[in-house]
Amino acid sequence: MESTLFPLPTPTRAGIARLAAASPAVRERSDVRYFALACRSALNRQSSGRMPFALTLNPYRGCEFGCHYCYARYTHEFMEIWDGRDFERKIFAKVNAPELLRSELRRAKDKALPIAVGTATDPYQPAERQFEVMRRLLGVLAEFEGLSVSITTKSVLILRDLELLRAIAQRHDFRVHVTVTTTHARLARRLEPKAPPPAKRLEVVAKLSRSGIRVSVNAMPILPGITDDPGDLEKLVRAAAEAGADSIEDRLLFLKPSAMKCFLPFLEEEFPQLVARYRRLYAGSPYLFGEYPRRVKRLMDVLRARYGLSEKGRGPARVFPSRQLSLGLKV
Repeated sequence: MESTLFPLPTPTRAGIARLAAASPAVRERSDVRYFALACRSALNRQSSGRMPFALTLNPYRGCEFGCHYCYARYTHEFMEIWDGRDFERKIFAKVNAPELLRSELRRAKDKALPIAVGTATDPYQPAERQFEVMRRLLGVLAEFEGLSVSITTKSVLILRDLELLRAIAQRHDFRVHVTVTTTHARLARRLEPKAPPPAKRLEVVAKLSRSGIRVSVNAMPILPGITDDPGDLEKLVRAAAEAGADSIEDRLLFLKPSAMKCFLPFLEEEFPQLVARYRRLYAGSPYLFGEYPRRVKRLMDVLRARYGLSEKGRGPARVFPSRQLSLGLKV
């Protein structure tokens, strides 16, 4: 089926925008359209210097789970798709990413640089059932040894690949991060309309842990006035510990302008009493500063200690500024 999402490529389009414009539509389901994207690279450099990984690997562009707070909506703008809601309605599968990953890893000068899978989209979102890009990427990773790899997901579909994950855990420094924003199912449904419920995600944590795979829970994001109640956070930390996680990481909501455009209308409809507070909190920066984040951090540290969890997983977290990268990748 020929793509009608974009006009034909023009000389003004370049890079990923040109590739996206030429991507064929391969499937349409309800209000979601899927496109096969021939990407130019699989691994991408993380250049902020603030994260404990050096490279990112995302099998898809866009994410069907439709989390209202999602910070990654801006990534569709690289493809000249400007409506933030299209991030969950137009999903691009990087169909050639496994072959590119194999080539890039063979060329890599430093194979110890940490690779984070699923930093901008969930690698096990519904599109994975059709395209299986993530499964093929895991197959490539299993061909190598000595890598540092982590996967972040909200999806129960990861259990489909349990045997592959076990093989990777034997060959690499490997960890899975399961994001659980709240233990309240109804609240989770409002915040993350198409993501699996919290109880299912905690079952994933338990099954991965019993399979000998190191697993962390991501309490991310913590939303002011919505998921930051101390009692609710304690329930989440306790549930993570009981499921077998060895750590729980937390991060407050940050709102880029593209995310704000989608999040504020949601807030006005679902939590109108919080609109003024959010406008004030995020007026000057997408990040929060001051006493509030310090208070949340102190609370989470107390809860981690109470339930025997660490913050960053077993082993020291490593930060890799962009100047240290030496993969020689074309990204």
